[in-house]
Amino acid sequence: MRKRVFGHKLSRNRNSRKALFRSLVRSLAIHGSIKTTKAKAKAVQGLIDRVIKKAQSNNLTTRREVYSMLGNDRATTDKLFKEIAPKLNNRASGFTKTIPLPKRAGDNASMVTLEWVEKMTVDDAVLGKKKENKKENKKSAKKEVKIDKKVKKAKK
Repeated sequence: MRKRVFGHKLSRNRNSRKALFRSLVRSLAIHGSIKTTKAKAKAVQGLIDRVIKKAQSNNLTTRREVYSMLGNDRATTDKLFKEIAPKLNNRASGFTKTIPLPKRAGDNASMVTLEWVEKMTVDDAVLGKKKENKKENKKSAKKEVKIDKKVKKAKK
C-alpha cells in the first residue's frame, strides 16, 4: 500500500529532482510539448498544474513565485503569464495531457508526449533562436577560412 507516500523520487536526490522538474516545466512552456518517459511526465504534472494556477492569478507575488520556480527565467515566466495562462483560464486543473509513444529502443522505457490541452504556438523570441542568422554565420565563417588559406598559400 502507498499510505503516506508522496511524490516520485525517480532515483535522484532532492536537488537533482528539483532541477529535472524545473527543466521539464521550462521546456514545456517554451516548446509546447515535450517527449519524456511516462514516470517523469506523471511526476511533473502536479508541479505544472501548480505553476499554471499561480500564473492564472496574475499578481506580483505569484509572478515572483513562478519566476523563482523556473530558475529566474524571465522570458519563460512572461510567456506563462501573458500567453499560456490566459488560454487555460477556463480550466481549474488538468492543463496537460499525455500521448503514449512506442517504447524507447535502448531500455524499453515507456515514452509519452506531454503537451498542453489547448494548442499553443511556439515563439522564436522566447527560444532565443535566429535560424537564418546561424546559417549565414556558418557560411561566412567558412568563406573566411578559405580566404585565410588562400592568403597563406600566396605568401609562401
